Amino acid sequence: MSLVDELSALADKTLAEIASATSSSELEAVRVAVVGKSGTLTAYLRSMGNVPKEERAEVGKSVNATRVRVEQALEEAKSRLAAAELASSIEDAAVDVTLPGRAQQIGSRHLINGMIDELCEIFLGLGYSVVEGPEVETDYYNFEALNAPADHPSRSMQDTFYVHDRSGEKSTHIQSESDVLLRTQTSGVQIHAMEDRELPIYVIAPGKVYRRDVADPSHLPQFHQIEGLVVDKGITFGDLKGTLEYACRAIFGPERKTRFRAHYFPFTEPSAEVDVSCGICHGEGCRMCKGTGWLEILGCGMVDPNVLEMSGIDPEVYSGFAFGCGVERIACLKYDVPDLRMLLEGDMRFLRQF
Repeated sequence: MSLVDELSALADKTLAEIASATSSSELEAVRVAVVGKSGTLTAYLRSMGNVPKEERAEVGKSVNATRVRVEQALEEAKSRLAAAELASSIEDAAVDVTLPGRAQQIGSRHLINGMIDELCEIFLGLGYSVVEGPEVETDYYNFEALNAPADHPSRSMQDTFYVHDRSGEKSTHIQSESDVLLRTQTSGVQIHAMEDRELPIYVIAPGKVYRRDVADPSHLPQFHQIEGLVVDKGITFGDLKGTLEYACRAIFGPERKTRFRAHYFPFTEPSAEVDVSCGICHGEGCRMCKGTGWLEILGCGMVDPNVLEMSGIDPEVYSGFAFGCGVERIACLKYDVPDLRMLLEGDMRFLRQF
């Protein structure tokens, strides 16, 4: 086959590839393969010096004619594909003005914060005040002023994270009053209230607390508490019982029942655990309440006279009661959430339900 025939075959093949290109990228690949620096037609142009003199004129004319045909076909195909791609992009980006608009989703309070607000509203309606305190607390306010001295065994149940330890003996909990730690309970706020506020005292203390617990369905190393304190003349356990029964019905519904079980806390005497009837089985026994018909919700008791004395209050004149509950636990019991960790995972499919 002569060079002229080769060029004719190359032109026919190239024009067919150009015609079949369906995108600008495919067309560019054909251009590079034929007229690019290393293209097949470019190779013919560079090898003209090796063509015999008697054939050079004819071959040169054929090479130039092939180049013109190919470049012209490339320009036409480029314009055609660019117009088609522009039309396609316009069609894809078209807006159907008859469709309804996408409204901005309205956010809401997180379930934990909403539960804190709800609990605070209940007690504000009873005449209580909301007080807050530091999350980084001293050993004195977190333990000792609550009738739990350095060697008290109850400390082992509320081991925490010490920020500064002068004694160097955290393992045995022998701490000095200046030791600083992440609070394990908001009870320290009650001590501050008794020291700083005038009597009588009716306060609740919401806040974040910390424990060295491993996260599981019923425990978290960081959670929220709401604790209440009343100090006044003539306060009895009957006042405590009536207050908590009202609060439980306000939280869980008027049909729910409560019961008080004797318990021990170092800062109250007598002390009790409060249960509410199971909202799933209505007290008959189910998996949620482990067959008992009751769900434990909080601890409470009459303020120990030693705690009143350490805060400068005469226990012969004044008496009081205190109570405390975990906000996450109350939220899970109210809305039948089986795992405390679900409140912290940030799954919007779960949180939007509340």
